Amino acid sequence: MDWYLIFLIAVAVLITGISKGGFSGAFGIAAVPLISLQVSPTMAAAIMLPILCVMDIFAVQKFWRKWHPEQLMKCVPAAIIGIIIGSLSASWFSADWMRIMVGLIAVGFTINAWPGKKGAQQRPPLKPIFGKFWCALAGFTSFIAHAGGPPMSVYLLRANLDKTQYVATAAMSFAVINYVKLIPYGLLGQLNMSNILLSLGFIPLAYIGVQIGAWLHYRLSSELFFKVVYCFLFMTGLKLIWDGVSALL
Repeated sequence: MDWYLIFLIAVAVLITGISKGGFSGAFGIAAVPLISLQVSPTMAAAIMLPILCVMDIFAVQKFWRKWHPEQLMKCVPAAIIGIIIGSLSASWFSADWMRIMVGLIAVGFTINAWPGKKGAQQRPPLKPIFGKFWCALAGFTSFIAHAGGPPMSVYLLRANLDKTQYVATAAMSFAVINYVKLIPYGLLGQLNMSNILLSLGFIPLAYIGVQIGAWLHYRLSSELFFKVVYCFLFMTGLKLIWDGVSALL
């Protein structure tokens, strides 16, 4: 038993659960890089996917029917296209370059859109073509490294949603995205029985993380909530850039 790996997975699952339960997955992006400290990014992604699928059930149940249907219909089809592109071009991109790209997106967006006195949710929404691009990119980066949070945030933080609609829409979107990802992951051989059994052992911790996140969600003001989302988005972006550049140098 590799106890260091178990510890890393446990921390990653708890962070991701809190993120999904209350912060739309804004800092769950750190899970794969964290587990990758001990195993390959491909294996880390394979370990996390079954956990994410179960976690999505908990998150959707917490925010059932509180999502924005119109925004959901815009997000999901474009994200599925991104997943298809990711599955067909998976061998073209190294995990390190993907971390750098996603990190730059997260940091750049945070600097550009940091909420002022009126709050981030009052910024003008993106044009439809740009919205579809960011949602497709969310599907693509989610397939590569479960890193769809920053691109999806680029779109949803400009969709003029309140904090509960924002989290609920993100939760339902990523529930669909992650279950769709099971198909190409299986076809590419990234899922096997040992990984699945390892993942299932962390389901109770995933449930606890979602409950903590939901508890925090309803106790933070909207202004503070969006600032927390931006802060974690910025920090995870810096972390991804650092990890990618360090590995390439």
